[in-house]
Amino acid sequence: MRSEENELISKAKESKENQLIKLYEEYYNRVARYVYVRIGNKDEAEDIASEVFLKALDSLKTYQERGLPMQAWIFRIAHNLVVDHLRKAVRRKFVPIEKAEIRDETDPVITAENNFEMMRVNRAMQKLTEEQREVVRLRFFGELTSREVGAVMDKSDGAVREMQRAALEKLRHLLNDAGMMG
Repeated sequence: MRSEENELISKAKESKENQLIKLYEEYYNRVARYVYVRIGNKDEAEDIASEVFLKALDSLKTYQERGLPMQAWIFRIAHNLVVDHLRKAVRRKFVPIEKAEIRDETDPVITAENNFEMMRVNRAMQKLTEEQREVVRLRFFGELTSREVGAVMDKSDGAVREMQRAALEKLRHLLNDAGMMG
C-alpha cells in the first residue's frame, strides 16, 4: 500500500511540475509585463518574473487546488514579490537623470514620446485607489480574467468588474482632461 501511495504522490507532483512548466511558457511574459508596470525597470521585472516561477516550483508541494486556475496563484506570488521589492526600493539610491544612459538601439524621439505617454498614464493612475490600480495592472498588463484577479486580490468577480469599470471611467476622464495633457 505504501508504494502505491508514493507512486500516486509522485505522479501528482510530476503533473504539477508539468503544469508549472506550461504556465511558465504561457505566462512568463505576462508576469514580467505586470511586474514591469509596477516597478518601471525592465531588467528587474524580468528577474522578479523568473523568481516568481522559482518560488512557485519551491512551493509546489504545498500548493492546494482551490477551484481557481494555477495562474491566479502565480500572480499572487508576483504581487507579493513586487510588494517586497517596492519596500526594499525605498531604501535604494537612484541614479540622477544626468548620469542615465540612452541606449543606441532605440530612437530617442520615440523613447521620449513613449516616456511622455507613460508619465501621463502614471499620473492619471495615481489618482485611482490602490485597489483600482491593481485591478488595471492585473487585467490589462497581466491579462488575467476578472475571476483570476479576484483570486489574487481576495475579491469577488463582481467587485473586480466594478472596480475595473470605475477605474477605466476615471482614467478616461483624467486622460481627456486638459490638466493631464502635459
